[in-house]
Amino acid sequence: MEPIILASASLRRQEYFKLLALPFSIMPARIDETPPAVVNPIEFTADLAVRKVKKVIETMSSRLPYWICGADTVVTLNGEVFGKPLNRDEAKSTLTRLSGREHEVVTSMALYNRRKDKIDCRSVSCFVDFAPFSDEEIEWYLNTSEWQGVAGAYRIQGIAACFINSIKGCPSTVVGLPLREFYVMLRDNGYPYGG
Repeated sequence: MEPIILASASLRRQEYFKLLALPFSIMPARIDETPPAVVNPIEFTADLAVRKVKKVIETMSSRLPYWICGADTVVTLNGEVFGKPLNRDEAKSTLTRLSGREHEVVTSMALYNRRKDKIDCRSVSCFVDFAPFSDEEIEWYLNTSEWQGVAGAYRIQGIAACFINSIKGCPSTVVGLPLREFYVMLRDNGYPYGG
């Protein structure tokens, strides 16, 4: 199969690429991910995913690979976007806001196909219902450091699963790469599985 450049440093996305047995290399795209004051989460994540791909295209120019994938995930509640917390206090504030509430998680994926010279971008949403948790539980979770480097200050594939009542939609969306939709996107764009 043809190698894909993953424009992300996310270990979770790398794990999914390995799960799908996709040959890949990592080239994190360093772009500003600060959300504007008012934001549509689908438009915002789609823009970030596309800009990550374009950054890699710009960086590689003459030695451009056939495939580049960029993705971005945000957590949103009542119009407020929660990206990756900058510090423990911000993580605590985010978790306090999400406690006992259902919130939306949006992941957008952008895939560049050099043969067609186009970027296909797709977005997937799901909803996560958190049980209420106490200040002590938040402190316990913060002490695990799982909150670092992830949208919404939690990882569903870790200890945060203890706080989740239910998920409506694809759980891999929350992790950062909706597997079914990603597979379909690759297939629709002519990615040569088994080739």
